[in-house]
Amino acid sequence: MIFGDIPLFLYFCPCSTPFMAWKKKYRCEACGYECDSYEGTGLFRQHITAVSCDNCHTVQQLVVGGVIGDLAPSFNSEVGRLCLRCGSTSIHIWDKQTCPRCGGRMTYTGEREFWS
Repeated sequence: MIFGDIPLFLYFCPCSTPFMAWKKKYRCEACGYECDSYEGTGLFRQHITAVSCDNCHTVQQLVVGGVIGDLAPSFNSEVGRLCLRCGSTSIHIWDKQTCPRCGGRMTYTGEREFWS
């Protein structure tokens, strides 16, 4: 059951810290490129960082921290990670404003979904 935009079970989650997490859609005003950006912390204490790849000109999502970070320390940060699409090391944290394809302006479309 969903209460507003948030599933009802999350209001009664036994987690020690509350979390609110959204997947938001962005679109380039110039070329129409679309991508998602994740905000907040997931159910397993992870967060997802959007990175822009200078090689394949896309935005990719890297899971950082949480349970996976406890088991695999290399997942505790973005340092040393590769582009998930092309394997390039030429990635940087995306600023949520610059299109990786054409350099145009990216804007939030208003579309969002809950994620955990």
